[in-house]
Amino acid sequence: MSATGTTADGVLKTRFGTIRGVLFDIDDTLVDLEYAMTTALREVSEHLLPGLDQTSWERFGRIFTHETTHYYDRYLAGELTFNDQRLLRGRAALGHFGVELADGEEAHGWLSAYSRLQPSYVRAFEDVLPLLDQLDAAGIPYGAVSNNVHDYQRAKLDSAGLERVMRLVGTDTVGVAKPEPAIYLEGVRLLGIAPAETLYVGDNRLLDAEGSTAAGLIGIWLNRVGEPAPDFSGHEVTSLSQLLG
Repeated sequence: MSATGTTADGVLKTRFGTIRGVLFDIDDTLVDLEYAMTTALREVSEHLLPGLDQTSWERFGRIFTHETTHYYDRYLAGELTFNDQRLLRGRAALGHFGVELADGEEAHGWLSAYSRLQPSYVRAFEDVLPLLDQLDAAGIPYGAVSNNVHDYQRAKLDSAGLERVMRLVGTDTVGVAKPEPAIYLEGVRLLGIAPAETLYVGDNRLLDAEGSTAAGLIGIWLNRVGEPAPDFSGHEVTSLSQLLG
């Protein structure tokens, strides 16, 4: 374990403190959801946007994945169904390029095709399995806490080859979403350890790093893209390989 080392079975000394367990966000932390979304989006939308150049496709993907998340927030608040928010995000991205997705058969067909294709592109990041191997070798329990429902995320983990992440908390598990403390603490309960000895790692600075820290865990921001955040004073890594090294 390089500079950290195992002090006893199930206990690790890290630069973040002594830990006995690790919880992860799923989307864009363990699983490259952005790749799955943008790849499927392009496949189901090319007939609507013929001749679009690569820069425009990248813009199309950013609108769907990053600039329309307020629709997902409305889903979490119970104002929209999961499919409603997905369709609204698609309409916003297409609308930016002057394409209106008509109600009825056209919208249903687009949504059905995207829903069918997206899971086929789900994959784990390259730094995930090596870290899980390290945690298994050290006897450190781990799990995931996600701002989506349990069964949907269970299927996503399994399709990404992450069946070994067996402990999973979704928004329907305790009836709240991040950053409510209860959802992180349910993950801690499943691990059977104390919050102060649990790392929580995720790509969202507010929901993952700051939210889990406020709940008493050791929050880590996984900043894979090097997003600048000069006012952030918490723990930060750019790869999961840095957690235990």
